[in-house]
Amino acid sequence: MPEDAHTPIDVEHWRGRLAALAERHGVPGAQLGILRLGADGGEEVAESAYGVLHTGTGHAVEIGSVFQIGSITKVWTATVVMGLVDEGLLSLDTPVVEVLPEFGLADPEHAERITVRHLLNHTSGIDGDLFTDTGRGDDALERYVERLRDSEPTHPLGATFSYCNSGFPLLGRIIEKLTGRVWDEAMRERLYTPLGLARAGTLPEEALLYGAAVGHVRGLPDAVPAPVWGLPRSMGPAGLVHANAGDVLAFAAMHLRGGRTVGGERVLSPESVEAMTGHSVDLPEPDTLGDSWGLGWIRYGWGGHRLVGHDGNTIGQSAFLRLLPEAGLAVTLLTNGGQARDLYQELYAEVFDEVAGVRIRPAPVPVSDPEPESGSGFVAEAEDLPLLGTYRNAVQRLEVRGTGERLVLRVVDLSGLPGIEPEPPKAHPLAPRGESAYLFRPEEQRTWVPVTFYALESGHEYVHVGGRALPLVEGEGLTR
Repeated sequence: MPEDAHTPIDVEHWRGRLAALAERHGVPGAQLGILRLGADGGEEVAESAYGVLHTGTGHAVEIGSVFQIGSITKVWTATVVMGLVDEGLLSLDTPVVEVLPEFGLADPEHAERITVRHLLNHTSGIDGDLFTDTGRGDDALERYVERLRDSEPTHPLGATFSYCNSGFPLLGRIIEKLTGRVWDEAMRERLYTPLGLARAGTLPEEALLYGAAVGHVRGLPDAVPAPVWGLPRSMGPAGLVHANAGDVLAFAAMHLRGGRTVGGERVLSPESVEAMTGHSVDLPEPDTLGDSWGLGWIRYGWGGHRLVGHDGNTIGQSAFLRLLPEAGLAVTLLTNGGQARDLYQELYAEVFDEVAGVRIRPAPVPVSDPEPESGSGFVAEAEDLPLLGTYRNAVQRLEVRGTGERLVLRVVDLSGLPGIEPEPPKAHPLAPRGESAYLFRPEEQRTWVPVTFYALESGHEYVHVGGRALPLVEGEGLTR
């Protein structure tokens, strides 16, 4: 049974569950935050901390420690953009080139038609994972926009959803142009200060003022700290905010209050809050990110209830945020390594069931699980198997190989993030889920990853994995 709204959230219980489940899933350090708004406008907040910020130093995670919230940053950037819409400085249908005439792609006509809305709902067709390092200067976003001119679109404008990190430096640059402030300063002025977020920031020298979590590229028991702390500054609007769980909950509470802070100051209009959570575009598959997208927010359907939220992944850190507006509830989880997705799935299932009586959407499972013993040699020989299709974008190449019902997904990392060596190629047996739909399970992870093959109205073939739409570049594909 869910807890009554008048029954205080049991902080000690959730502190214990966070510790037990984080240990089970090899997570070195974590924070959990639960917020519930009362009918009188008051709020109840329960925060817990577990583990260490860095396995090499052993410094304990505290309630005030800051983590990288990764792509939850995108909702924060979107919020500031929507504030500019409220002020009449632009509209959702304003072409990007109207504010940034210097913006272009290898296909100039495509670039000229991209609007603010296309960036916010990830339908622009811009190659989504261009993590170009343009330096630490205040001109990082300006230089990033210039470097996009050689980029080829990956799909026609508005034709499909494809998660696009690259669109958010453009939004950040729009903020800079319209406010006259560097993005980092504009975020503090328009968001952190009104919300009273003293510890939230975007630069590493700001994080150093507090206990800052370090990512781990391998979790416990043999944890390996990440070789670099964060992403390039050019990717700030897409994923560089650092904060603690309390900061994330304060941001969420503002949205739950219809755009007002706890003190009553208006950050967003009710219309913009509603537009951000309302339906904008469906996703090709509903389990990697959500079933649909708003403007910044991901939308989730859990057992007849509508939630919004976002996840974030940086170098060895993962963050999760879910809001249940009907109950005035927000839950955030910040982690620094290990099997964070498995921790999220198990912990959020308990929290939402016990606090709100809502069942989390079950993680996807295959129709039949590939047999590891009989399939191990098959997977190891993936490079020599018949090629059915190659799909790629700027940072990865996916090869589907095999014969009959025995298929392998071979993943080749092309990213080359600054300070990070590309992962060696990995091959995963594909387990059937449905028509043109499969799953694979990364090593040591319990949760399956969906792989969906589909064709656009134009007939062009794509695979959707990790929220990205990768076009077929070689072979026949799997939908013919």
